Amino acid sequence: MHKTYLFFLAVLLFSCKNEPAKPTPFEQLLKSSGSQFDILIKNGSIIDGSGSTAYEASVLVNADTIAFIGKVDTNVLVVKKVIDAKGKTISPGFIDTHAHGDPMTTPLFQNFLAMGVTTICLGQDGSSPKSYLSNWTEKVQKQNLGVNIAMFVGHGTLRSTSGINYEKSPAISLINKQGDLLQNAFDKGAFGMSTGLEYTPGTFATDRELIPLAKIVAKNNGLIMSHIRNEDDSQIESAIQELLRQGQHCNVQVSHMKSVYGKGKERAKELLTLLNTPKENGSSITADVYPYNASYTGIGIVFPKWAKAPHDYKKVVNNRRTELLAYLKQKIIDRNGPTATLFGTAPYAGKTLAQVSEEQGLPYEQVLLGIGPNRASGAYFIMDDALQEEIIAHPKVMICSDGSPTMRHPRGYGSFAKIVEEYVLERKRLTLAEAVRKMTHFPAQTIGIQKRGLIKAGNFADLLIFEPEKIKANATYEQPHQLATGFDYVLVNGKVIIEQENFKEKITSTIGRLLNK
Repeated sequence: MHKTYLFFLAVLLFSCKNEPAKPTPFEQLLKSSGSQFDILIKNGSIIDGSGSTAYEASVLVNADTIAFIGKVDTNVLVVKKVIDAKGKTISPGFIDTHAHGDPMTTPLFQNFLAMGVTTICLGQDGSSPKSYLSNWTEKVQKQNLGVNIAMFVGHGTLRSTSGINYEKSPAISLINKQGDLLQNAFDKGAFGMSTGLEYTPGTFATDRELIPLAKIVAKNNGLIMSHIRNEDDSQIESAIQELLRQGQHCNVQVSHMKSVYGKGKERAKELLTLLNTPKENGSSITADVYPYNASYTGIGIVFPKWAKAPHDYKKVVNNRRTELLAYLKQKIIDRNGPTATLFGTAPYAGKTLAQVSEEQGLPYEQVLLGIGPNRASGAYFIMDDALQEEIIAHPKVMICSDGSPTMRHPRGYGSFAKIVEEYVLERKRLTLAEAVRKMTHFPAQTIGIQKRGLIKAGNFADLLIFEPEKIKANATYEQPHQLATGFDYVLVNGKVIIEQENFKEKITSTIGRLLNK
């Protein structure tokens, strides 16, 4: 028995000594994929988007995909382009959950790329191209896009297309038609539905209409992205509660979360508790926010409902002039006065309402009366910094810009750079890893964007290389179209579109893509 045991022990030791060494992950890669790759990024510090701390590794890219992450032997590699990221951070490309713009007129979207954004979500605030429901996607796919685009279908657009328009109590047949249009949008690859309940025609919708739509969103595993009904501090909780009722059926998100007139960290904490409301069906509520304390929208935001469509504005001015002037005067007082409204459209672009009032020699409410609710847009300085900072820092809140290539507001050119420059480095409210999570993996998970937002082998190679200390948001309210700087390399689907802050403006092949859920 003892001799038999020793014999088998000897055999075991002999076999162990002669067992071939297990190949390393890099050796396995070479065996399966060969030694030729398009891009090698070496010596960088990877923040992968998950919220985990940085680690050192090389990244290999083939075509549009991250092929390998880890230690490599450069002596056995054949690489078309080598990027030395020594002393730099490698992160996923940022995802802007709430953006605006027209890919037919500005397909490159330089403003987003310059601040590290490689994917934008369009179709916001209840408004998307009507042609999205027919031939829009085919037209966009023929554009040479600079960024990836994830589309939402606008609830207001569904209302107008279905024939509901401004109806307060639409017929069930029209609600069903609206639902069919929503399903059609999902069939075309939409990631969800956006609502703009503070705007017409969305403002006329009630639970009777919104809940059935939420159920269709749920059936398609989508998301309702909502500009809620009212962002005033006295109304915001009931507006979020309305969204939560839809959230009993599907995932929901508060767009560009803010509290108009609200002040202080404690008030922010009260509002943020709503993001922890439990769901019976396990769906979630999240939010996004931009790091500026002025909003931007049409001047109609300061007009009463009874002065906006479907009402005839000329008749309102003729019949209710005194009442309208009093309303406008008080509204501007409530919104921090005429110096807090900065026009962004001609002929008053770059001037405050107070300046225009002085130039015209008219009270500011009469200036607004003459402009009307549909003929101007502007920035409105109505948010409290302490409150908004608390929202930005909350773990269930991601980052957006709510900006576009043409909007006269610095958020469209600076939001993501400002998060790194100000909230990570200056205020130290976020670690770099947490900031990157809020701008990459978290939004990708929430929206359902597959294989993006995380540095992982097999995912698409949307990548940034940068030194955090050099990131700068250059846009200001006076000069809102100044590109952000500091991102040394921006890769979209494995192709370098920014190198040392120089754009490859003449795109000869597909860079960005219209994504399909």
